[in-house]
Amino acid sequence: MKVDYRKFGLKRIDTYIIMKFLGTYFFSISLILTIAVVFDLTEKLDNFIDNNAPLKAIIFDYYLNFIPYYMNVFSPLFTFIAVIFFTSKMATNTEVIAILSSGVSFQRLMLPYFLSAALIAIISFTIGGFIIPSANKKMLTFTNSFIHPFKIENANNVQMEVENGVIMYIERYEIKNNSGYRFSLEKFEGKKLISRLTAQTISWDSAYNWKITDYLQRDFNGMRESITKGAKKDTTIMVQPEEFFITSQEATQMNIIQLRKYLIKQKNRGIGNIQAFEDEYYKRYSMPLAAFIMTLIGVSLSSRKVRGGMGLHLGIGLALSAFYIMFITMSTTFAVNGTMSAMSAVWLPNIVFLLIGIYLYKTAPK
Repeated sequence: MKVDYRKFGLKRIDTYIIMKFLGTYFFSISLILTIAVVFDLTEKLDNFIDNNAPLKAIIFDYYLNFIPYYMNVFSPLFTFIAVIFFTSKMATNTEVIAILSSGVSFQRLMLPYFLSAALIAIISFTIGGFIIPSANKKMLTFTNSFIHPFKIENANNVQMEVENGVIMYIERYEIKNNSGYRFSLEKFEGKKLISRLTAQTISWDSAYNWKITDYLQRDFNGMRESITKGAKKDTTIMVQPEEFFITSQEATQMNIIQLRKYLIKQKNRGIGNIQAFEDEYYKRYSMPLAAFIMTLIGVSLSSRKVRGGMGLHLGIGLALSAFYIMFITMSTTFAVNGTMSAMSAVWLPNIVFLLIGIYLYKTAPK
């Protein structure tokens, strides 16, 4: 069935540009993903053989989840390369000059480019926010089983606010027997300590039910203090053991809704070491929008006809792409180390490149 794009207010030149843009984008990213899979397979083949990885797991649990992850990672880069490639070719063939000479403004020429970028941004947001997290979970399980066998068995120095004004501390928690050692639970009213419960061991029963052994509870009422001792006691604590073992790797395994809920919950508990989760959360929004910025830079840069032709445009484009990737890596490091806020660090590359894009747009021949 042939779609009549005129119903959407699009002209033939618009459909031509959209088809060229999307065709080049999907072809180039498919090509690089094929190469990436081949190199990754060559590198990890010995691990697969040594750890007896099943062929079905290699294909369906690893590589079918490997592809969407790296497709999303490479998306801004290949948006840029796709625009540079086919727009430079149009400029070399004087097609851009012909379009502008026919009365089409440069601003109007940008419409099909931004429509294509919008489609790429929607795909990137959907994949990054909802599909990749479950894919990453399967990839990590496969990696821990057949590539780099690894399993977390205990957590040390766990401290968190489990409820408003209730601070829990466990010196060591072992997952194999669901038991913790040297436990304390402190309750505050404002800045005033009203009770402190300590125990040698604590074990998880079910849901939010815990059993404490060899405990001492001190309750404070003004200048008075009451002490209660006991061998065993059941209590309710609003936390579950899996929350002790969440690492920065978990951030990529949460969809965007789960990630937001987790951040709100951890901030309410007073936990400060969540920069990696904040970085991942803001990236879910910034990466799709990079498609528009890269499109703006690509069109503005490659729409002029120059003596170097497509080669010069591709060279400048690759240099800018490398700088953008390096900028993102550096800003992520700043966010995780706490040098900058996660939001500032994640959005800074897009802001800088947006300013570059606006400058190139204003200086582009119209």
